[in-house]
Amino acid sequence: MSVIMYVAFPHNGPFGEELKNELSGLAQSINGEPGFIWKIWTENQADKTAGGVYMFDTRENAEKYLTMHTERLTKFGYSGISGKVYETNEGLTAINRGPIK
Repeated sequence: MSVIMYVAFPHNGPFGEELKNELSGLAQSINGEPGFIWKIWTENQADKTAGGVYMFDTRENAEKYLTMHTERLTKFGYSGISGKVYETNEGLTAINRGPIK
């Protein structure tokens, strides 16, 4: 069973293409994390928030990444970080064409 991890935090910018240019190296490094399957990057310029939805192969790998990522964001000066890990219901997700591996 795969798991979904959701992270959100206050972010004043940059957004869009500028954020992509600044964080492409970080994005590439995430691909090498243990158990990582995929990530959807999220941003809301109007609400000044950013984050992502991740899929990992196990709860353990997702929780380890969440701990490391929260520490990294804190070192970058972010606060108010919200992160949660959820099991997926693969049967229902398949009905709605969810990207389950």
